[in-house]
Amino acid sequence: MELSVYNIKGEDTGRKVTLSDAIFGLEPNEHVMYLDVKQYLANQRQGTHKSKQRNEVHGTTKKLKKQKGTGGARAGSMKSGVFVGGGRMFGPQPRDYGFKLNKKTKRLARLSALSSLAKDGKVALVENITLSAPKTKDFLDILNGLKLNNGKKTLLVTGAVDKNVVLSARNIQKVSVATPVALNTHDLLNTDTLLLSEDGLTALEQLYTTAE
Repeated sequence: MELSVYNIKGEDTGRKVTLSDAIFGLEPNEHVMYLDVKQYLANQRQGTHKSKQRNEVHGTTKKLKKQKGTGGARAGSMKSGVFVGGGRMFGPQPRDYGFKLNKKTKRLARLSALSSLAKDGKVALVENITLSAPKTKDFLDILNGLKLNNGKKTLLVTGAVDKNVVLSARNIQKVSVATPVALNTHDLLNTDTLLLSEDGLTALEQLYTTAE
């Protein structure tokens, strides 16, 4: 698959780059993508939910009424879950929702997400973006030139962390910046356009052609 290279003004430079089939040409595996996204979302959960059980509720331990002869059900403690103010039966307790996922499975999930974006024509290539100072207006001008300031989600991948680019983009809705190492399946599937800088594409190919 070939992509045209655009400059930051949105003009076609006339150059074309061939994407690696080992990264962008795979048949997407939906199940491993589901597992990776599920793990990502599970890891976002704090798991701090907590309700009091009957042994944690403050109250008397005196038997409420005699065992037999009242015509009602027997009751031994007002802290029982059947009474108002009592403990909660089988309530939530603090827990870790995370689960293990093999490294090769997560790698395949990310490659599947990249291949899915390429298959749907949602990958664009731009020359390296450099800003002399962190200015949101300058970054918006780049998006307007590339016709990406359209209210849809854009994920820019750069070769390395550029503080000026990150600060310029962070206040723009539906725009995020990441490096190849920080990419995850959730963010890839949650974007409308994957915008790759040339150094970002090089770093991405180096990461996934050397890692096994």
